[in-house]
Amino acid sequence: MTVSASSELRFDTGRVCLNLLATVTGRLPDEPVDRLDSPARLTEWLYGSGLVPSGTPVPADAAWLGRFLALRDVLRRVVTAQLGATRDGAAPADISRLNAAALAAPPAPSARPAPDGSLVRTLAAEPDCAALLAAVARDAVDLLTDPAARSQLRQCEGESCSLIYLDASRGRRRRWCSSEICGNRERVARHRRRAVATQP
Repeated sequence: MTVSASSELRFDTGRVCLNLLATVTGRLPDEPVDRLDSPARLTEWLYGSGLVPSGTPVPADAAWLGRFLALRDVLRRVVTAQLGATRDGAAPADISRLNAAALAAPPAPSARPAPDGSLVRTLAAEPDCAALLAAVARDAVDLLTDPAARSQLRQCEGESCSLIYLDASRGRRRRWCSSEICGNRERVARHRRRAVATQP
């Protein structure tokens, strides 16, 4: 089964917390596309983000999904405020929610030998929802309290894209989340506009 581009999970934002934000995209007036729409998709995201080693049993259920979606909503408001979209900054209640999520101990990593003798990463205990949420929340706190990292926050300039990423490019002039996705769409749209403008 092939997965459409609109339903693919993205892990190219530069931070785990921003990768969670990337699970919903779209700008008004378009309908947002929510890629985190089931416990199975949450498990896929946890593997792809690196929070849980691939193949580790994850007891994700609807309650887990609800807690991750709630954290995603808080992150969106706090990060958007840091981007300068809201003049008053993040709401104190959202900052409190973010800090509360960061309080739990994140999952403890463990090393185990692979059949070839190399070491592979595992978790010391079964994944716990609060611990995984804490890992994401701590990443957000680290990002948003580091002036150098925070200054790299950008929102994609793509017409229908809401993805927020870290711009680590030389000169900090990156405009799109992906040159291949939104950048290509913009170039195609620009070409069409020129073609229409030159028609008699």
